[in-house]
Amino acid sequence: MALEFTDSNFQTEVLSSEQLSVVDFWAEWCGPCRAIGPVVEELSKDYAGKVKVGKVNVDQNPQLSVAYGITSIPAILFIKNGEVVDKQVGAAPRSVLEKKIQAHL
Repeated sequence: MALEFTDSNFQTEVLSSEQLSVVDFWAEWCGPCRAIGPVVEELSKDYAGKVKVGKVNVDQNPQLSVAYGITSIPAILFIKNGEVVDKQVGAAPRSVLEKKIQAHL
C-alpha cells in the first residue's frame, strides 16, 4: 500500500531518506489522479523495501504543493537524498514511471 506523505512527515519520510521516493501529488476530485492511483499502488507493492512510494493529497497538504511548485496534478516527483531527480506531470503509463524508477535505483 502506498504511504501517505503529509506536510508533517515529509521531511522524515522522504527528504531524510536515502532511498528513492516516488511522490504522487493528487486530489480526490482529479479524474486523471484517480486513473493513475492503481498504478501507484502496484508500484508500491512491486518495489516494497527498495523504493518509498507514497501520495500527497494537495488539498490537505498545501505547504508541500507550494514548496515543490505543483500547479498541475497528477504530478509525480522522484526524490533521492532530498533532491528532486525526476518528475512526471500528468497521467502516464506504468512503463514510463518504471523507467524513471529504474534510472535512479
